[in-house]
Amino acid sequence: MKILKPLTFLAVAAPLALAGCVTNATTGERQASKTAMYGLGGAAVCGIVGALTHGSKGARNSALACGAIGAGVGGYMDYQEKKLRESLANTGVDVQREGDQIKLVMPESVTFATNSATLSTAAQDALTRAAQTLVQYPDTTLTVAGHTDNTGSDAINEPLSQRRAQAVAGYLNQRGVATSRLSTVGYGSRQPVASNATAEGRAQNRRVEILINPDQAAVRAAQQ
Repeated sequence: MKILKPLTFLAVAAPLALAGCVTNATTGERQASKTAMYGLGGAAVCGIVGALTHGSKGARNSALACGAIGAGVGGYMDYQEKKLRESLANTGVDVQREGDQIKLVMPESVTFATNSATLSTAAQDALTRAAQTLVQYPDTTLTVAGHTDNTGSDAINEPLSQRRAQAVAGYLNQRGVATSRLSTVGYGSRQPVASNATAEGRAQNRRVEILINPDQAAVRAAQQ
């Protein structure tokens, strides 16, 4: 079993510490911000775990990944967004970013047959890829939202959108995403993103969105 060498840790920790320095408005001295210290501490812990399991290379990789928190919540989400874009390339799933939220948009053409809540093979493949990243970033919550076009009545569309959201969340859970991180909602046709007057617009409205947000408990911890 290999133990993390001091120089290996310093090579990882020093850039994180320097990146997180701020100027004290009272003394004019440079010091580490609370957020950077949180990230540095996380890097130390993860580096040790990585060293115990995968040697010095594992220590460096683990520390760098966990140290993303040192750049703030945005840095943590940046890493996750990058991984999701890589893993979901060419799947038909659109990865969007707004502030600290990451949104995965899965069109009906990728996910479900008409009037069905059974996941397609393509959807299962995309969700398997997404789950591999999501389980590595547990300090986020996921809201799975189902949407339909306005064809048919709300009595049909809202339950269908809810079942589709539940199908996606259930599959993510089967692939290791904790139930405590998942919630579902079915909006039916109430939140269109395009006009329902055209076939193209209706196709855009038939979708499932996965909204990935920072876990607020983790945010509070990073700020302390």
